[in-house]
Amino acid sequence: MANLEFCSPGTFADALYAKMKAVNPGIEEMELYEFQYCLNNLEPGERGWNSVDLLRMDQIEDWIKDPEFFTSIQIKPQVGGKIVLDETIVRLTNVLLVGLATGAYPVEWVRANFYFDIRGFFFLTRTVYFTDAVLAHLGGRPFRTFEKKQERLEGWPELGYRAFREANAEVDEAFLSIVDKLVAAKGTPIVLAIAGGTAAGKTEIVARLRNSFERDGKPVTSIELDNFLTDRDQREQKGIHTLGRKAIHSDLFYASLQEILRGQTITTPRYNFIDGTSSHDLDGSLKPGRVAIEIEPAEIIFVEGNFPFLLKEIAPLIGIKVVYLTGDAIRLKRKWRRDIDYRQKYDPNYFLNRYFRNQPLMASECYRPQMQICDLVVDTTGAAIWATPETAAILKAR
Repeated sequence: MANLEFCSPGTFADALYAKMKAVNPGIEEMELYEFQYCLNNLEPGERGWNSVDLLRMDQIEDWIKDPEFFTSIQIKPQVGGKIVLDETIVRLTNVLLVGLATGAYPVEWVRANFYFDIRGFFFLTRTVYFTDAVLAHLGGRPFRTFEKKQERLEGWPELGYRAFREANAEVDEAFLSIVDKLVAAKGTPIVLAIAGGTAAGKTEIVARLRNSFERDGKPVTSIELDNFLTDRDQREQKGIHTLGRKAIHSDLFYASLQEILRGQTITTPRYNFIDGTSSHDLDGSLKPGRVAIEIEPAEIIFVEGNFPFLLKEIAPLIGIKVVYLTGDAIRLKRKWRRDIDYRQKYDPNYFLNRYFRNQPLMASECYRPQMQICDLVVDTTGAAIWATPETAAILKAR
């Protein structure tokens, strides 16, 4: 596809700046010269933006539907000893920017397939979570809907938990009430598992549920699935998105759930998030010098993680299965503030490569499969709570 010739980088920036305001409203907060600074970091080759060859829109759609496109993304590519943004991500962003500036790609099409992260200044693909199979499992329509208050956060470059919680307040309060009714209907002891992506808000909502049950005098405990992760290096060798038995100590996890439901105290692995290592080796034995976690039984046992009921043998042990869903773009904003600003956990380019690569793969391998077997989906971005027909019937009867 032929490109229009730009007289200068400034001409290109002028044309693109107006279009990008419609792609992400946060661009309005940038002055044109600030926008130009960001573009300079992406401008390719000696011929600059004129050297970018566009693709047909259907070619791009086919590109981003192919899992191999995402598995090809390098997490730690380096230039001059420093981690850089993967060249495929840069190419995609440049193609979309030039397509917008020239009018080859309508803003509506770009927004439908991609979202733009202002702080990273690059495009990421939109992930589809509510497939036909998921919708059929959940009865075809939400159990309850609310005002979509997260839409106000679209233009923010990063996001703290306070604003995130305020946007989700109505959804979360309804969810707390729903869980209380389900526990009363199903009885205890019961395992309540909340699946969801990183920075979706799982930890915080579990804390609020715990406080609610403890106020009612119900003994509560938690099992963190992340503590069953195997060593990070081992997972990354197999592919950072690898799930299930290849990513966790699955036998230990299964045994722990069985024992705690029988009222026994359990001992679980402990994962070190700083160096990315487990307290246990791949055979399930405690490593020398490491300390495991001891957990007492309780009436309500929370399991929090990305894929707590993905394994077939685990799902029957879980009394209430929840997917707590927050859109990828909002989660990325939270991770900028939490993992880069506060925790200073990652190199920024490593962080971006990893996020770009993992979200579509995790949706395909982890979240959509769990959405097809769960009892509830709490969609904070879509401001809706979904329930299976069976779960909805229990709730309506109480």
